Amino acid sequence: MLEVSSKQLRKRRSLVVIILLLVTLFLGLDPGYFLNNKTPEINLPSTAVLSENINSKLAVKVLKELAVRGRAPKTGYSRIKFTDGWATVGNCNVRDIMLRRGMTAVRLGNDGCIVLSGTLPDPYTGKIIQFRRGKGMSNKVQIDHVVALSDSWQKGAQLLDYKVRLRLANDPLNLLAVDGPANQQKGDADASSWLPTNKSYRCRYVARQIAVKFKYHLWVTPVEKSVMMRIINGCGEQVIPIES
Repeated sequence: MLEVSSKQLRKRRSLVVIILLLVTLFLGLDPGYFLNNKTPEINLPSTAVLSENINSKLAVKVLKELAVRGRAPKTGYSRIKFTDGWATVGNCNVRDIMLRRGMTAVRLGNDGCIVLSGTLPDPYTGKIIQFRRGKGMSNKVQIDHVVALSDSWQKGAQLLDYKVRLRLANDPLNLLAVDGPANQQKGDADASSWLPTNKSYRCRYVARQIAVKFKYHLWVTPVEKSVMMRIINGCGEQVIPIES
């Protein structure tokens, strides 16, 4: 009986593996997604710092290089197409890395990764938010994809390899620690339908969206480009951020 049971167990496990592989192929995922880790490790800059310097291109010039097309259907989009959950860098979760980057007076856990508390000067609203890890704080402070993943899907990301989409979803260039309610209000909007209420940040916000779309070969819609151009034209010599 024991031998029969173990054989049945092995068959069931094999069946589960086959089903998971079929699911990954159906969803367009890397087959290693379920077999290895739901929060894969990726290579990111060790400091996750971005800068704007003399080596940065002018945002208006980069914007002119972006392809202009209509929005593709959202058909087939799901968050899992970009991986389920945050990736890890070393032993640290990308969310905590972004919290640490965006905050001051940060206090870390014993593992040197988990952010226990800090002060967030929110770029979207201009508010100062006191963060303390615990119930409700995930709604108060969130990590925003500057170019929303759904928006990217409709503007070229569905044509990208899964590993590139994984990078897009975890790239510091496309991530900001921000006020949770503002992030919820933004949803998957592009620049034509949502801009930060903090007007002093709009130039850098649009420049960052341009940088992300240029890096991942995503396009913009005609109305989106028009709004971006209007914003950037009022920003002087605004450059796009680059990894330093």
